[in-house]
Amino acid sequence: MDGHFTGYASVFGVPDLGRDVVVPGAFAASLARQGPAGVRLLFQHDPAEPIGRWLSLREDAHGLFAEGQLNLAVQRAREVDALLRGGGLDGLSIGFRTLLARRGAGGERRLHRVDLWEISLVTFPLQPQARASSGADALADALATEIRGLARRIAPKPAPASTLRP
Repeated sequence: MDGHFTGYASVFGVPDLGRDVVVPGAFAASLARQGPAGVRLLFQHDPAEPIGRWLSLREDAHGLFAEGQLNLAVQRAREVDALLRGGGLDGLSIGFRTLLARRGAGGERRLHRVDLWEISLVTFPLQPQARASSGADALADALATEIRGLARRIAPKPAPASTLRP
């Protein structure tokens, strides 16, 4: 039990259960202004339940990657750590104020700029793909995501259809 975990607090381009879609760059200004120290790590979005701190928050090709450290001197954080390690809790969820949003063609709300206040470990995340993992699994997941993003950036682009011959 060391309290360290990583995961994606938000995933770009994927509608959440409330039909919000976060676009790449939505967190950039907020993170530049306050850094991870300005974003609270809570349990279930409860401001009375701070359970640790964010070591790193950054946008990558997949979404908002988060690396957190639970404060194991706090009883709730020890419980959350045990739940994370046992597989009983793995959701991440963002708390924010919308600064710029537009409606998409399908009626979804596309979030272009948000002021990030907090990220919580939760039972049921609104974005089903926003998940955390701890220990060796967390490091393997983070590395795999980085490798997939790099592969997408360096993969050769397909030739235009007009240049293909039968």
